[in-house]
Amino acid sequence: MFKQYFINVIRNKYADFNGRARRSEYWYFTLFNMLIGIVVSLIAMLIGDWFSYVYSLALLVPGIAVGVRRLHDIGKSGWWCFICLIPLIGAIWLIILFCKEGDRGANAYGEDPKA
Repeated sequence: MFKQYFINVIRNKYADFNGRARRSEYWYFTLFNMLIGIVVSLIAMLIGDWFSYVYSLALLVPGIAVGVRRLHDIGKSGWWCFICLIPLIGAIWLIILFCKEGDRGANAYGEDPKA
């Protein structure tokens, strides 16, 4: 069940920056991305770093897209992703935003994904 979030983001919402993403969609995608990334890094140690680079590049766009949709769920613009450029405080604030509960009902970015 949990891997379905990861597969759904990769297969159906690869570069979809519109709409909203629930907390569970964002965090399960992030969790599986990190776990697969660890395995890919171990394999890359054996066959070469290029394997890790290809994986990272392939998951860059969907990772940003699901983050933008997560921000849309709390009523923030996707441009808030750039707050992480502020050293230390920006990354902490972005994590706090990703942890917030989404807006109930429709907002400017679409219908409530829980509905």
